[in-house]
Amino acid sequence: MKEYPRGESRRPHIVAIGGGTGLPVLLRGLKKAPVDITAVVTVADDGGSSGRLRNDMQMPPPGDVRNVLIALADTEPLLEQVLQHRFTNGDGLAGHALGNLMLAALKEITGDFTQAIEEMSRVLAVRGQVLPASSQDVVLLAEMTDGTIIRGESQIPKSGKKIRRVFLHPPQPDPHDDALDAIAGADAIVIGPGSLYTSILPNLLVRGMAEAIRASSAVKLYICNVMTQPGETDGFTASDHVRAIYDHVGDRFFDTVIVNNAVPPPSIRRKYAAKGAETVLPDVDRLQKLGCHVIADNLLLYGRDSYLRHDADRLCRHILEQVRDRKRRRCSG
Repeated sequence: MKEYPRGESRRPHIVAIGGGTGLPVLLRGLKKAPVDITAVVTVADDGGSSGRLRNDMQMPPPGDVRNVLIALADTEPLLEQVLQHRFTNGDGLAGHALGNLMLAALKEITGDFTQAIEEMSRVLAVRGQVLPASSQDVVLLAEMTDGTIIRGESQIPKSGKKIRRVFLHPPQPDPHDDALDAIAGADAIVIGPGSLYTSILPNLLVRGMAEAIRASSAVKLYICNVMTQPGETDGFTASDHVRAIYDHVGDRFFDTVIVNNAVPPPSIRRKYAAKGAETVLPDVDRLQKLGCHVIADNLLLYGRDSYLRHDADRLCRHILEQVRDRKRRRCSG
């Protein structure tokens, strides 16, 4: 069990929880700051290379973990490109990312997925700790508003139906003990950005995870997505995202919600609209009625592919300011 130091002089300990493409974006900003980082990563993915390795190797899906390790790694750009390389030829190799295969090899060598992550963290000089939310084989299911049940993280957004709730099989899978320890020792717990139903909620549905977050003295922050996600959050405002989480884990879960209040240019909006996505409305009043302190800011960063990203550096500044505010209040109280 890792010890998390206490005291005013220590570096802040940030626990970031999520998966998909959102968590790595946040971590690339956090790793530049003078903080200790623990990333808790979802293990519900069942598609693509991760799904194949999960079935073939009887191991947790490595894809989200791979992306987080690379985000926190001290590596040359070429090595990152190699680890993210996805083979296009070969009956067995086609579709697999090299980083996924490395994690699978290390899992087979060590006999344990968490140990495999630790070994790869050493190889890549990862700045921080990366943990799966659960070491069990977890399947994500969704109950739709018409009562049908969709099985599999990769299938849920494809159903064309509205999600009522998501749940795990087995119900209440065992948490990773080190993840619970990290949460208990955190100064800030950051959830998001990321796919609401398929990257965020699977972590919170692991047994004891939501309860540990609620019991922690850390400041709890939710970073809302910039755009809606087709098949998951069509038409959702920022408060709809928070409300959906509260419907699964209970009210008053977050102290602070960070939302984007900038509007992308028409050309970008048209590009997203063609895929069924739109800007998430930052309905600050409704968020405040849910009991959340709201930070609304221009969080948009434009990638070379014209797709939007969160501005990780600006997010990091807001997170650290919340940690400092919490510390000042404790000292003055």
